[in-house]
Amino acid sequence: MTERPHLAVIGAGPAGLAATAAAAAHGVRVTLLDSAARAGGQFYRQPAAELNARRPQALHHRWRTWERLRDSLAHHVEAGHATHLTDHHVWFVERRSDRFTVHALLGPAQEDPVEVRADAVLIATGGYEKVLPFPGWTLPGVLTAGGAQAMLKGSLAVPGRTAVVAGTGPLLLPVATGLAAAGVEVAALVESADPKAFLRRPRVLAAQPGKIAEGAQYAAQFLRHRVKLLTRHTVVEAHGDERLEAVTVAALDTGGRIRPGTERRFACDTLAVGHGMLPHTDLAETLGCRLEGLRVHVDDEQRTDVPGVWAAGETTGIGGADLALTEGHIAGRSAAARLTGVVPDPRGWATAAKSRTRLREFSAALDTVYAPPACWTDLVTDDTIVCRCEEVAGGAIREAVAGLGAGDVRTVKLLTRAGMGWCQGRMCGPAVAGLAGCELAPSRRPFARPVPLGVLAHAGETEDDEHQ
Repeated sequence: MTERPHLAVIGAGPAGLAATAAAAAHGVRVTLLDSAARAGGQFYRQPAAELNARRPQALHHRWRTWERLRDSLAHHVEAGHATHLTDHHVWFVERRSDRFTVHALLGPAQEDPVEVRADAVLIATGGYEKVLPFPGWTLPGVLTAGGAQAMLKGSLAVPGRTAVVAGTGPLLLPVATGLAAAGVEVAALVESADPKAFLRRPRVLAAQPGKIAEGAQYAAQFLRHRVKLLTRHTVVEAHGDERLEAVTVAALDTGGRIRPGTERRFACDTLAVGHGMLPHTDLAETLGCRLEGLRVHVDDEQRTDVPGVWAAGETTGIGGADLALTEGHIAGRSAAARLTGVVPDPRGWATAAKSRTRLREFSAALDTVYAPPACWTDLVTDDTIVCRCEEVAGGAIREAVAGLGAGDVRTVKLLTRAGMGWCQGRMCGPAVAGLAGCELAPSRRPFARPVPLGVLAHAGETEDDEHQ
């Protein structure tokens, strides 16, 4: 019997799980690698089994979709068509002739090297939150919206008793309602955009009736939990001595600037703030995949311009779980067809492609509606820390631009050390670019995460993972 061709899928979120199911069902042996202890990614993050959660579905949307993905993965693993490697932190993908070697660090300590060799690679590494600073954002009690959601989903814990959820984007809705349902008093949801702008896009909305119904459900939950919704408002400052005690918010004019005299102060011990997401492209960049702006470029089959490499989900552009599932399905079927030579049913392709088009149009509309306010850089004082790793303040960045002639993020980094810390600019990059008045460009990093020198010294000598 001919051995199945081997596909390595990196990332076990919605896109990676859908791709694994599609490829394994169409004659490909799949190795699914993920840094988490359980599959699901951020969207389907699961509480630890030791917590004995009685109703984990209460924290999730589309739980039945998750159950289908989970059961499909279990089926293919049991059949020997897929292998799921947890706690595998991929730091580099190496192309050797017509095959690939995926380099990972094993376990929580991320010190033991593992190599997985495959005929093709599918990158589904998702995205990460965009962080924009403001006075007081480094106080204990201030965290990202995704961080608050991850805490609730992963550990069934809440960050405090009274919270303000602020920023912009659809992620704020499940964060606010999730915290409220868990017993947190959500004093306000502060959204800098005006969701009514969607009414000017009736065709896009009509194509996604499920999204309209979902929005109505959130509105009902806000009423039930008495969450105050403030649209076209933004956080001006977080207050506190040793930890967060209150936040000041203000209304925005049509140009996205603070309206004087509209400031309001909310007492709280938690501020969950988010301004959208950015694609994870590190692994694709190291392989030489072409980027379009900040996302990986793919064709109609989700193929990158590097032969043997596919990409799906948020890494090809932020679009949400539904789009990630669709792209993952298309990518998995395409990889299977290319590796096995079996042409898939064109009707299935057409249906998935049509769904992808509608979802991409919807996500493009979201991008135009949910944008950070134009005033956000005005709120960053010279004393406001922008790069937390290197403790670089806004004044130092402005001096690098106005006084030393820096015109891009890299030059600011060289002059101020902003972005030289542990996160390598992932957290402060958007803020530095905004203060410098330049576009945020992809950072060409040699590896996707820090790697011990001992691992680098012996890279290429490690045997395949014992699970292969």
